[in-house]
Amino acid sequence: MNRRSKSSGINIASSVLFGSIFILGVVVGIAFSSTTTLSAGNVASSVYIDSSAPNPEICVQYGASAVVMETRTFLSLNPFSVYVSQPKMQPGCILRMNNWAILEQKKLVNSEDVRQCRQRMNTFGFTGSLDESPEIDCVYQTDAERNSFPNNGVPKDTEQF
Repeated sequence: MNRRSKSSGINIASSVLFGSIFILGVVVGIAFSSTTTLSAGNVASSVYIDSSAPNPEICVQYGASAVVMETRTFLSLNPFSVYVSQPKMQPGCILRMNNWAILEQKKLVNSEDVRQCRQRMNTFGFTGSLDESPEIDCVYQTDAERNSFPNNGVPKDTEQF
């Protein structure tokens, strides 16, 4: 009879220990997942991109926020080789064609800029605040049909990069 109470005491103690470890693991997991910080090195959502865009209220209402990548490509012919610089990434905004008046009212583009951009079926994108000195470009929108990325779900994990 003494053995039974001793072994049942060990079972209860080990159950309490394993239960405590499980609860501690759940708490630690929740703590890690809820302390995710969004910074320039960790752009994890479109909400972060929207809030980082120049003039975010204008960008969200009249266009779309974007990540702008600037890079330079060098081509040598002898020997033939291609070199690409490290991209510079910054927040930007793409305006819908029917909202170009915002840029015209602020005298950031003139009627000739608008005519040339419209003639090429493009739109305007910018980086920097519209109230300071933004960099504005006429940008081309690609068609979704030209997207070469397959839409087959999540790709398999691989060791090769």
